[in-house]
Amino acid sequence: MFHGGTNFGFMNGANFQERYEPTTTSYDYDAVLSESGDLTDKFFAFRRVIEERFGALPPVERRMLQMFYVTVWGETAEDWASDKVLDRLYALSDSPVMLGELIELLRYRYEQIDFIDEPVELGFDCPLDLHCTYTRDQILSALDFAKPSTVREGVKWLPEKELDVFFVTLNKSDKDYSPTTMYNDYSISESLFHWQSQSTTAADSPTGQRYIHHRERGSRVLLFVREYKTDRLTGGAEAYTFLGSANYVRHEGSRPMNIIWQLDRPIPAKFLKKTNKLAAG
Repeated sequence: MFHGGTNFGFMNGANFQERYEPTTTSYDYDAVLSESGDLTDKFFAFRRVIEERFGALPPVERRMLQMFYVTVWGETAEDWASDKVLDRLYALSDSPVMLGELIELLRYRYEQIDFIDEPVELGFDCPLDLHCTYTRDQILSALDFAKPSTVREGVKWLPEKELDVFFVTLNKSDKDYSPTTMYNDYSISESLFHWQSQSTTAADSPTGQRYIHHRERGSRVLLFVREYKTDRLTGGAEAYTFLGSANYVRHEGSRPMNIIWQLDRPIPAKFLKKTNKLAAG
């Protein structure tokens, strides 16, 4: 138990109906919170263990833990030793029902995998694998972006990682997208992808030039694609499939730019039908 537990309340150990009667009570003096709500030595001992264990994790496992945290609680853990993070982790560890359901769900999802996933070289240990499916928050957490919920657009530049991340929705509806965001995105073949930039991006702008010259400048472009904005089964946001890194081929126009990207790995046949213009149109 996180706290020792008490039933004293305002009665100071007694019940009062028609007369005072003593109430048998107990308290765990070895809990991490005292009866008055103060932090005990055990709490700080737990904190030290968590900090040491987290610090000892390889970078890729730290990012995976962050992906798990943002999936369960909807935000990243900025400080693994903070009271809020510890409270949540303790609550989860104290709930065998919740832990059992999570393990069962993970086991079920694992058994649904029907292909061999491959890592993508990004210059650091990243848990995102080729052609696997992730939520937007999981993707950004894996790329060390601490506030994924603040990203509202379909593009994100991560200067520390030198990554341009594209979130593409193939089938856009009028009710979900404005006329200026109805971008024309689709696969031309298993290796070529047509992508339309934001309507304000000019070819001669810093962003446009970064897209065109990304290889010379040492940055990478990552492409994440989903068929619809909303998952038709759950009603929530549909997850994205990671198509891997891409290289600039050519472009037409400005504001927006129509760019052809060459994927480093071909799109598998089962995804190609969804990304093809005829299917997406």
